[in-house]
Amino acid sequence: MKYLVVGLGNIGQEYADTRHNIGFMVLDALAKASNVVFDVNKRYGAIAEMKLKNKQLVLVKPSTYMNLSGNAVRYWLQKEKIELENLLVIVDDLALPFGSLRLKPKGSDAGHNGLKHIQETLETSNYNRLRFGIGNDFPLGAQIDFVLNPFTGEEQKQLPERIEKAVAIIKSFCLAGVEITMNQFNKKL
Repeated sequence: MKYLVVGLGNIGQEYADTRHNIGFMVLDALAKASNVVFDVNKRYGAIAEMKLKNKQLVLVKPSTYMNLSGNAVRYWLQKEKIELENLLVIVDDLALPFGSLRLKPKGSDAGHNGLKHIQETLETSNYNRLRFGIGNDFPLGAQIDFVLNPFTGEEQKQLPERIEKAVAIIKSFCLAGVEITMNQFNKKL
């Protein structure tokens, strides 16, 4: 069985360690822990493939920039012939406190441009997403600056443990399914 795991972010060194790129950071950690390397020369993004027991995972870090993420998602779903229920999108979430993790089988785009484009492109909001809380400690009108800046020093100290937890959720999603994983992890966090 195949899974498409997409971490949202923006390409380019200027975005590398920003809050908006937490999807890339989580996939980098999963790939590193699994001893796989991303091929950056693939269509619509950097791609890595890995096995997890009897599951095949295709990891995608879109090169389309956040606002056009749906193009990469649609392309790789079709190319790899992966069912929509086996799609998991990792995304930053301003509405959740820093480090909070919430797995959901569907939902609104909550004003997130990456999710909005995926929803428009797939013509549905019924796809799995793992929301990674980045907090919302910014003054009115400063949302863009906030998401495009790095985590604070204190947040950076906590980031490895939260990313590790996100990786555990991804593995559980692929091995046990969305419902069991939600029951196991959403309550604890």
